Amino acid sequence: MTEIEKRMHRVCFTGHRPEKLIRNEKIIKKDLEKQIHRAIADGLDVFVTGMARGVDIWAAETVLRLRNAGKAIRLICACPYQGFEQGWGKEWQEQYREILAAADLVKYISPSYSRSCFQIRNEWMVDHAARVIAVFNGEKSGTKNTIDYARKVGVPVILLNG
Repeated sequence: MTEIEKRMHRVCFTGHRPEKLIRNEKIIKKDLEKQIHRAIADGLDVFVTGMARGVDIWAAETVLRLRNAGKAIRLICACPYQGFEQGWGKEWQEQYREILAAADLVKYISPSYSRSCFQIRNEWMVDHAARVIAVFNGEKSGTKNTIDYARKVGVPVILLNG
């Protein structure tokens, strides 16, 4: 399968950290799951997460739960750089490591931290996806930059209120 053919089966996620979200976590998780099911029904079976706290982690956990329940889907973790999670609280770090251990593929996009590593990661995800599922609160952010980039390069974006 060529890279273009692979891309046509992939969905990536973008969204805010928990402290920037307006809506309730449980509602956002339900909306994410609904969109994941919709993507599967549309023939998309590989999900790419950027592994940030909040939406990325919740989406990854949902994909893994559905995979473990028998859905024929895979998870790619597109981490900005190795050690990305070092400054997080213990619970988030545990979730991060559990997801990496269960993922079908872990890819570190940049060799180390740089000011641009998050945008590089976001563009890599969009460049390797046929759809973006975005949880967005309307504010300027990396999430907005990712949505703008996806639209610029012609990748459809499913917007969920953040």
